Amino acid sequence: MNLPTHNQTPSLLKISGESKLQGNVTISGAKNSALAIMAGTLLCSGQCRLRNIPSLVDINHMGDVLASVGPKLHREKDILDLDTQEITTSKPPYELVSRLRASFFVIGPLLARLGVARVPLPGGCAIGARPVDLHVRGLEAMGAKVRIEHGIVHADIPGYKNRLQGGEIYLDYPSVGATETILMAATLAEGETKIENAAREPEVVDLANFCNAMGANVQGAGTNTITISGVKSLHSVDYSIIPDRIEAGTFLVAGAITHSEISLSPVIPEHLIPVIAKLRAMGVKILMEEPNCLRVIPGSLQGTDIETLPYPGFPTDMQAQLMALLAISEGDSVITETVFENRLRHVAELKRMGADIRLKGQQAIIRGVSMLTGAPVVATDLRASAALVVAGLAAKGTTTIQGLHHLDRGYDNLEGKLRQLGANLERVTVDEADLPLPIM
Repeated sequence: MNLPTHNQTPSLLKISGESKLQGNVTISGAKNSALAIMAGTLLCSGQCRLRNIPSLVDINHMGDVLASVGPKLHREKDILDLDTQEITTSKPPYELVSRLRASFFVIGPLLARLGVARVPLPGGCAIGARPVDLHVRGLEAMGAKVRIEHGIVHADIPGYKNRLQGGEIYLDYPSVGATETILMAATLAEGETKIENAAREPEVVDLANFCNAMGANVQGAGTNTITISGVKSLHSVDYSIIPDRIEAGTFLVAGAITHSEISLSPVIPEHLIPVIAKLRAMGVKILMEEPNCLRVIPGSLQGTDIETLPYPGFPTDMQAQLMALLAISEGDSVITETVFENRLRHVAELKRMGADIRLKGQQAIIRGVSMLTGAPVVATDLRASAALVVAGLAAKGTTTIQGLHHLDRGYDNLEGKLRQLGANLERVTVDEADLPLPIM
C-alpha cells in the first residue's frame, strides 16, 4: 500500500523531559475502526473509498492481508481506495495473518461472500489469551461448519444456497472482535440475526454505519442488542472513519502530566466520557471549546481508583497512560485490570522511572511520588509504549524507550505531533543513542 514506515534499523525514542506543551494537535482516524472496516470492504462486490485512515504499521498489515485474497488497494494520504470486485482466494497466508490479530476479521466477510474461509489463527500484542471461540460459535449459529486444524480455522456453509442463515446469538462476554465478525457475516445472511450482549464500543457503531452506508440493514449498534436483516449484496461506498478516542485520551494525559494547556481536534467527546470523568476526578479540567474540540487545563493532581471494563466503562486501552499520570498524583490509587490478564507489564518499566507501584494479582496499587526520573525502558505492548512516552515527557532527565514497533502499530506520527506541541524527543538508532539498554 506504500504507507510510510520507519526505518527498520533498531531504534530508540529519546525524550528529554519537563518540556511544556502548547498548541493544537490533530487526532487521526481510529485504528480499531479502520481495521474492522477495511475487512468489511470484502463484503462489497465493487469499490470502496475510506477516508481518515491513519498511517500505521497495523494498517499496512491489514492492507497486505486484503491484497493477498484479491482486492486492489491504493493509498493517497489519508484516503484508501479498495477494489473488492474480485476475491481470488479464501485463504490469506499465515505469515501475514500472524502479524496482526485484527486480520482474523476477514473470516466473516470471506465466509459471507464466498461460502468458504480458511483463516489462520491470528497474532498481535501478547496482552492476553483473547480466544476466537466466541467468533466461531457465532458463525456456527448462522449455519456455518467450523473446525480448527493445524492452526487454521476452516469455515464452510453447507447446502446448495451457499448462504449463511440468520440466527440468535448470545455472547458470553461483550467481545468487540466477536461482535464485529458476526455483524459483518450477518449482513449477507438470509433472514434476521440478533446479537445479544453485544459490544457497545464506538468502533462497533462505526462498522455498523459503514455497512449500512453500503446498503446493509443493521439496527441497535451501540446497545447490547444488535439486529441485522440480511441483504443479497452490498454496493460501493465513500466513508470517513471516526477520530481515534484512544489517541485523543493519550494526548489529554500528555497535557495533564506535563501541566500544559493543549487542545485537540477532531474528537467525539461522547466517546471519551469515562476518560474525561477520571481526569476530572483527578483535578484536571477538560473544556469543550467546540463540538469536536477539547482543551485540557491541568490542575493539582489527586489519586483515584480505576477499574477497566467494556464500553461504556473505562477503556483498558487507556489504563497504562492513566497509571503514568497517577504515579505523580498525590495520594494512593488502585487500578484493577479486568479485560486482559497480562496487561500490567508496564508497571516494572514505570518503577524504573521512580514510580511507587505494587502489584497484587490484577491490581496495581500506586502511591504518588513527587516526580519521575528519566531511565532506559522497554515498551511491552502498544498502550504501554504510549504510557512510557507520556511518563518520559514529565520525567526529570532523559528517557530512552525501545520496543518502538509497538508504538508504530497504533499511533500515527506521535513523535511529530508531540514535537509540534513543543516536546523534546527524537528517534535515534541504537548506535547513535550510545546509552545503556535495559535488560529485556
